[in-house]
Amino acid sequence: MTLTQILALVGELDDSPGTNNPRERFRHFLKENAKDVGQLRDYIQECLTNKGPQYNRALQDLVNYIGTFLEFEVAFGRYQGVQGQNGFDGHWKSPKSFHIVTETKTTDAYAIKTLTLTGYIDALISEKAIPNWDCALGLYIVGRPDADLKQLENAIVAEKRTHQIRVISVESLLSLAEMMTEYDVTHQDVLDILRPSSPKIDPVVDLMARLVAQTQNETTQTFQPQRDEAPQLSKWQPGQATSLGDNVKIEDSAFWISPVKSDESETAEECINRLVGKGHYYAFGERTPGRKSMKSGDRIAFYATTKGVVAHATLSSPPERRPFPDGLSHKDYPWVCSLTDSRLYLEKPVAIDAKLRLQLDSFQGRNPEKGWAWFVQATRKVSLHDFELLTKMKQ
Repeated sequence: MTLTQILALVGELDDSPGTNNPRERFRHFLKENAKDVGQLRDYIQECLTNKGPQYNRALQDLVNYIGTFLEFEVAFGRYQGVQGQNGFDGHWKSPKSFHIVTETKTTDAYAIKTLTLTGYIDALISEKAIPNWDCALGLYIVGRPDADLKQLENAIVAEKRTHQIRVISVESLLSLAEMMTEYDVTHQDVLDILRPSSPKIDPVVDLMARLVAQTQNETTQTFQPQRDEAPQLSKWQPGQATSLGDNVKIEDSAFWISPVKSDESETAEECINRLVGKGHYYAFGERTPGRKSMKSGDRIAFYATTKGVVAHATLSSPPERRPFPDGLSHKDYPWVCSLTDSRLYLEKPVAIDAKLRLQLDSFQGRNPEKGWAWFVQATRKVSLHDFELLTKMKQ
């Protein structure tokens, strides 16, 4: 079921007391049925695509539920603050005697005041639910980064609260949960990443080394065409009609999907609209997978992180080291290609949900409910069949 269907069944989420209300039914459903991080990623993507209190409250619960995948004991907070009651969104208790108090934010949130979050922790210390600040951390978990997030970071630094408050995106939190599920990442590793760094940096370096070693081991010992090799266009035969148009030379084309993340200056959709929709170009980094193989005539789809595929276009030039067409430049993205036939559907993203993943060549032999961040973490080649599904050319 989609999240929308689940919420329709459980009812309107609110802070009404009791054990058999919509809030408790939703949380019980997550506990009994959401067994994989991939499911949570689907539900969170749906929350961030839709607007309204119901989705904002569901997002808060889903974010807290991620904490259980990270091996925290999670106490769910209130949806709305009430005078005289602690209004934290979540209280995560580590078996290592460390406490994280969370506050979940979406891009349409009101101005964020750090005093509010530190006040929640002070109250929990007064209530003896947390021993002291030495074993506590406030954590803002942000659905989509925006300009206000940079202001929040600046405020944390200016107020000298970097030892008390941290910020993480929902996407990165999901990635941590997936790493714990699929790789040799422990709860202690997660703590070393989330809480302020100690003078010794060896634990983080050790974690990086283990992940690199395990990934290399998988690559050398396991043949995984959907992850390590470019998919073949086996579903197309010469003379076969495609939804890309009669004049398209499919046999000369490759198909790509490229992820775009939001940052403090603009959302992923705004970036795609500016580059692909208005500028008719796109830019890649030095280490973008497949960049050297791209050529004129290739098709590329653009995935807005946490939303879905929102545009696609045709390369009219291969990536080359040159200034942006509008005269701007970015040191991290020096390789620029021109685009033609750009098509945007920013308000109707194609969500890469479990139903769609089940149909994709790239997921053959994989459980579509399992973690799937690997598919959208970097630019990758896909089959014509997958490209048509990802861009809704094939219904």
